[in-house]
Amino acid sequence: MGKLTPIQLKNDWINHLGSEVTETYFQDLQYFVTDERLKHEIFPSEPEVLTAFDATSYRDTRVVILGQDPYHGPGQAHGLCFSVNRDVTIPPSLANIFSERHTDIGIAPPQHGCLTRWAEQGVLLLNTTLTVRRSEPGSHVGHGWERFTDHAISCLNTKFEPVIFVLWGNAARRKKTLITSRHHTVIQAPHPSPLSAHRGFFGSRPFSTINKTLAQYGHGPISWET
Repeated sequence: MGKLTPIQLKNDWINHLGSEVTETYFQDLQYFVTDERLKHEIFPSEPEVLTAFDATSYRDTRVVILGQDPYHGPGQAHGLCFSVNRDVTIPPSLANIFSERHTDIGIAPPQHGCLTRWAEQGVLLLNTTLTVRRSEPGSHVGHGWERFTDHAISCLNTKFEPVIFVLWGNAARRKKTLITSRHHTVIQAPHPSPLSAHRGFFGSRPFSTINKTLAQYGHGPISWET
């Protein structure tokens, strides 16, 4: 069994998830991921696993976009759902997100797929599973990440300030049961994958809907430029 590297939360998420990382299931999960890294190529890199939490504090979170598991191609995943670094080819699902953004609010598709600017404005870009083997989507599903990210969603559900939860695809939509506070808003649509985007993701206008909802809350809009 490989040497365990402790997970480090860097902001106020420690107050909400700190006790979770001491749970037995989470320790077992970390041993699993550590051993997986010895045997396989695992994405994202170890320092990037918690990037979503590092980039968007609990206090600042006003929109949550839920993904499934990280991209499984080399160099793609960097800890923010749907996002890739600037020097990486834009994956098909993200290309469809940009296409819908263009239709919705007129922003032309960019030359890169890095969504860090969204995260910096309070958009938590969270996958429900935070690691994956190269070329094996879903390979780390069912090993404990879902319990951890479910707890994060449940913590956000307790926020006094309203939060907009964006659930794209069946895996994300199943998390609706965790969002019980009536002052939050849930936006649902099919996944932006080429396999399902034409079933209702295209034309769903999520970006303008989010900003209209934020205005109703008395909050400023998200700048959806990247």
